[in-house]
Amino acid sequence: MSTQGMVEGKVVVVTGAGGGIGRDIALAMAREGAKVVVNDIGASVSGEGNDAGPAQKVVDEIKALGGEAAANTDSVSDVVAAGRIIQTALDTFGRIDVVVNNAGILRDRFFHKMSLDEWDAVIKVHLYGAYYVSRAAANHFKEQGSGNYIHMTSTSGLIGNFGQANYAAAKLGVAALSKSIALDMQKFNVRSNCIAPFAWSRMIGSIPTETDAEKARVERIKQMTPAKIAPLAVCLASDVSADTNGQIFAVRNNEIFLISQPRPVRSVHRSEGWTPQSVAAHALPALKASYFDLDRSGDVFTWDPI
Repeated sequence: MSTQGMVEGKVVVVTGAGGGIGRDIALAMAREGAKVVVNDIGASVSGEGNDAGPAQKVVDEIKALGGEAAANTDSVSDVVAAGRIIQTALDTFGRIDVVVNNAGILRDRFFHKMSLDEWDAVIKVHLYGAYYVSRAAANHFKEQGSGNYIHMTSTSGLIGNFGQANYAAAKLGVAALSKSIALDMQKFNVRSNCIAPFAWSRMIGSIPTETDAEKARVERIKQMTPAKIAPLAVCLASDVSADTNGQIFAVRNNEIFLISQPRPVRSVHRSEGWTPQSVAAHALPALKASYFDLDRSGDVFTWDPI
């Protein structure tokens, strides 16, 4: 282990860290000197089942590196269980410095076919989960006058995608949650930022590969390993990035993006006010040149990752 890592001595909770992006973030944090709580319920991509194995396996990997880690198998989607995740950090390491909200599931379905259960399950894990775990740490952060949140959002929410109303709504909600935390808690020296990761993982392993073009696309995506996300997460967790707060980043292979946040792009004004008819005759035609296309993430990120 390095004697002076970027997050030396910090206690970091990483949810959903039994595999994929979470695992690589947990390992990278440990390599840079953090003590890590590895949370994972060991469920399938759709959230079914539980297995203590994945979390413990990552803990064993960290200990093999000479680091310190503890496993936790509580669900982020239950408020009491989420509290136990943070309590594991306090009981094991005596404090909490960084929360990485990474746990997630998918229940993809076109909107007109989506069931209440498919909506509920995804919102519960991504949005409620990020809130529950963040809230459980908030008072500790306030009392110690420091703390750091890193949330995983998605271009499915920031931009759009087919068949993911539940996931997209949750992930855009996470971005707003992060900004609200940043605003409310900056006076306590607490920061909150988001990362939208592009990475090959179990969660996108169901992409169809029936045509040569689809197979080629999947091979390109596979270059975007979860390990590519970890350097930004570690840097955001460190004191080096003390002036970075309330931001949204994306990572795609070797690219790091700062993502825009909604701002007015054009306006129209009538001193006498508006009627439905004048909105139709004047406002919408004047604004139409600045309308946004019905983009999906892939329409915006059109070039191959390098």
